[in-house]
Parts: sequence; C-alpha cells; structure tokens
Amino acid sequence: MASSSRKGTRKRRPNIVLLAIDSLSAGHMSSYGYDRLTTPHMDRFAQGGTLFEKNFSPSVPTTPAYASMLTGRDCFGTQVVALRHKGPLRAEVPTLPEILREEGYETTCVGFSGNPSSRGFDNYLTFPGWGSWNEGRSPKAQNLNDVAIPELDRFVKGRKPFFLFLRHMDPHAPYLPPAPYERAFYHGNETDPKNKSMEPVMDFKPFCDFFASWMPPGITDKEYVIAQYDGAVAYMDACIQTIFNALEAQGILDETIVVINGDHGETLYDHECWFDHHGMYDNVLHVPLIIRYPGKVPAGTRVKGFTQHKDLVPTLLELADIQRTDLTFEGRSLLPLMRGELPSYESEFYITECTWMRKHGWRTPQWKLMVALEPDFHFKPAVELYNLIEDPLENNNLAESQPAVVAMLRDRMNAWITKRESETGFPNPMDHQGDWHGHEGVGPFKTSQQAYDTMHIGDPTQAARLQSKSRD
Repeated sequence: MASSSRKGTRKRRPNIVLLAIDSLSAGHMSSYGYDRLTTPHMDRFAQGGTLFEKNFSPSVPTTPAYASMLTGRDCFGTQVVALRHKGPLRAEVPTLPEILREEGYETTCVGFSGNPSSRGFDNYLTFPGWGSWNEGRSPKAQNLNDVAIPELDRFVKGRKPFFLFLRHMDPHAPYLPPAPYERAFYHGNETDPKNKSMEPVMDFKPFCDFFASWMPPGITDKEYVIAQYDGAVAYMDACIQTIFNALEAQGILDETIVVINGDHGETLYDHECWFDHHGMYDNVLHVPLIIRYPGKVPAGTRVKGFTQHKDLVPTLLELADIQRTDLTFEGRSLLPLMRGELPSYESEFYITECTWMRKHGWRTPQWKLMVALEPDFHFKPAVELYNLIEDPLENNNLAESQPAVVAMLRDRMNAWITKRESETGFPNPMDHQGDWHGHEGVGPFKTSQQAYDTMHIGDPTQAARLQSKSRD
C-alpha cells in the first residue's frame, strides 16, 4: 500500500480507524492461510503492518467481545458475558471513545448503536446491515461506505484527531453477497435433490425459520451456503479497499492507526452449530487482528504469540502516545510483541459463551476444555475435551477417555476464576445470568429438550433486535 502524508499540518495525535468485523473467522481469510482468495485487499494491507496469527476472542458473542475490545478489560473487569447483557456496561469502566474524547478526539460509531458495549461515542450512524431472501442481495459493506466515507471526509476538514469505528456485517448471517460474489466460490446446483447435506440444518427447529428467511428456497447443498459466506467476505474486502483509498486520497493514511479486528468468528457446517457463532470451538474464538501505523508498527510482520481482545485498547493508547496512569486494564500493549521483545502473552486462558448456550472452559496450546453450565439445545455432552495439536478441528471429544486431563484443566480454570474474583471483588459473571436466553421467568434450562423447544430465532429483524439492546 502506498504511503501518504498530509503536508503542512501541525503535529497532533494520530487518527484511529477501527474496522470491527462481525463474525469474521480468521480461518476464512487468505492472509491467515485459507485456500480461497477471499481477502486480497486486506492481505495487501497486512503487508504494510503487523498481523497477529493467534488472536482470540475469549468471551463470545458480540456484546462481551466488543466490551473487551473497547475497554481493555476481561469479562471479570467488564462483567459482560451475555449477548443479551442485562443493563448497561459498568459506569466505572471507561470505553475507548470516552478515553479518547478526554484526549481531544472526536468519535463516531457506524453500525453499532444501542448495545451496552457501544457506549461513549460522540456520534452514532446506522446503515442497512442485515437483509433477507425477499429483499434480494444485500450490499452491506457498500451501505456502510455510503455512511462512513462522508463522515471521514467531514473529519478531515476538522481540527481534531478522530476515532472512526466501523462495524462491518457482511460475514454475519444472512450471507447475501451481491453478484458476482454470489457465485465466486461456487459452481453447481444448490437445489440438487440428490444432495442431502442441508437436511439436518433445515430440521434444526430453533434456527430453521431464520435460515428459510434468507437461504434459497429448496436449498440442498451446504457448499453453496459456505460459498455465500466466503463471497460475503470477499465482497466486504473489496469495499474495505474503498476506505483505504479514501484515507490515502485525503493524505492521512500514514498518520492514522488503522486496525482490522473481528469480534468473533463463525461456525459454518461445523460441530452441528449451523451457520452461526455459538460454541467455543476455535472457528468462533480465533479472530483476525491486523494493525498498520508506519513508523511505530513494523511492516510485514507476523506475530506468532497469543493475544486477546483485551490487548487492543492499551496498544492503541501507546501508539497514540496517550499515557494514563489512572486507567486499569487487564490487557497489555502489543508493541513488545511487534518488536520481538516478547514471544507471546498468556497462552492459556478462560473462555465463555452465553448466546444460545451457557458454557465456559479453559484453553491451552494443547487442550480445550468446555463445560456446560446448563443443558444446551444441541444435546451435546456436558463436558468436552479436545487435543488441539492432534485434533485441531475439535472433532474427537476425549472427556471420557482422559478424566485426569479434564480434572487438571478444571483445577486451572477454577484457580483462575478464584483469583479474578479476589482481584476484582466481583463474582464470576457466568454464574449470574438469570434469563440470559431472553425468556423471562424460565431461568436455567433443566434439560436439552427444554432448551431446544424454547430457543428460536425467526427472521433477520429479530436477530438485529437481539444485538441492539440490553435486557432491562
């Protein structure tokens, strides 16, 4: 990517543009080794900055992920673990836009208003980011650009540094990329009656109505739906290039910290979690992080160590030369990793999910432990254990055959929970979620059948509402 610099301007803090991409699994980006060329523009962007190969979203889905990304805190610091978080984000936990406002920044959030984790921006702008089959192909990323580019141009005319937060929605279901991206990764008959791969998907009662609202009528081939996800990523990638070009054309690319980060990944046909982002498997937890800022961020660098969402805010503040001893973070600046001074941050960590299932666990470089806190609607075992070295796709549950490993990981997880409860003075938020599923008065599910019969999502409008407000 060509360098650019606006001449004749006084020294001021750098602008910050955070492309926060919903449901983007690192495993489906060509820059992270995917065999389909889905992200050529982001790949090229990464060559001018630093890519973090093992960046994780430990608490999924959207609400807790963005809470950590925008505060530098873990789930004990934010006390946010559920999609339908009850009430606001803790008032004593400042968000990145609030911190930056105190440092003279103007801040705008595009596409993420109303959520507890989106607190503190000066301006909130929206765009059509969902869609359905009846509405036709959904140009989500272009809709975002139609709002974001004029806002960027407005910022450039001002005197203040700015923080522009862009929440891209293309990889989030419904996957409806415009032509030619619809067929970019698929050639065949998606309604071939001989193909039965979509039968279990459409038989899954909690989601089948939602799937029917945006998948082609008569869909039979799972590969078509996977290709729609990849096409949506590729379409978004092309639209993101427009943002890079706008920064360059305005002469501010090199004085702007530009970040690409995913809130969580996506499950496609994996683990019977069908085209969503629940389950604490690595296709949901492993997310991209790429940072570009010439002069301070090394170009063409790939960091192999472990990093998490909580590390982003401290990193951005150090890059912007903002020193605040009054702030508390669990995360740490990533600059020592970028410079090769440290190989990694913590390689084992606590993981949580609270969207369609309530589970927690412990991940190490070798092992993944997942423990259900109540029965789930997939009728999965209460305990899952995977050897990530021998079984990176997490298909062979070893919980029954390796009880000693399960016990060891439970001990490590529980010791860490006890430590964080002592440090923060707060209980584990995973234990206090009440009607986390949105069904008032139901409480924790007693059986998987109850969960299966209760949980349901009908259409994209309902899905959008789940992310735009907290539980009262």
